[in-house]
Amino acid sequence: MPITGNGWELQIKRLGIQQSESASRTYGTYQLYQQGQLVASLAGFICECVGPGENSVAGSSQRIEQGRYPLATQFGRYRTIGYSNNTTIAGDPPMPALALEATGNRIGILIHPGHPPSLYLSSIGCLNPTGPLQSSDKMNFWDSRTRVIALIDSLKVFAPAAFEQNTDTRIPNAWAVIDGEPMGRVPDGEAVA
Repeated sequence: MPITGNGWELQIKRLGIQQSESASRTYGTYQLYQQGQLVASLAGFICECVGPGENSVAGSSQRIEQGRYPLATQFGRYRTIGYSNNTTIAGDPPMPALALEATGNRIGILIHPGHPPSLYLSSIGCLNPTGPLQSSDKMNFWDSRTRVIALIDSLKVFAPAAFEQNTDTRIPNAWAVIDGEPMGRVPDGEAVA
């Protein structure tokens, strides 16, 4: 699913499935575009549940369907504003996050850090930004947290009015654009490309 070239678009391209022993995850890339212009500093990889994508079943443990999703601020266990500034305890709540809206019967689909105790995948449909990983690698919480905060900070500059109140607020013209429904394994040589 291509970006439109309008607004703030986080393009996520799913590469396939990574597996290590009994654990598995969907692995892909992310890249930010603003008004169609690549923002090179905001790019990396994404971990999420395995597929195929599922938006019709509430509470599904599968990844969401490919598509274009509006973004919003989030306030709960994960927060877009007022998240923990603790830099010594990994996963100290509340952790930083953004919410995806228009996800069908799925609720609570977020972009948030991979965190303890499940650093291989910290998701029930959510997306965990990360650096490059081989199939047996776990995410680094501090790296993942930094990546989520960088996305939030970019959105604060792009649409500051959406960040004026501590209530769930749709961020105007900001989108997660998820492309692909791969079910094959990602060879480790391609996992860091």
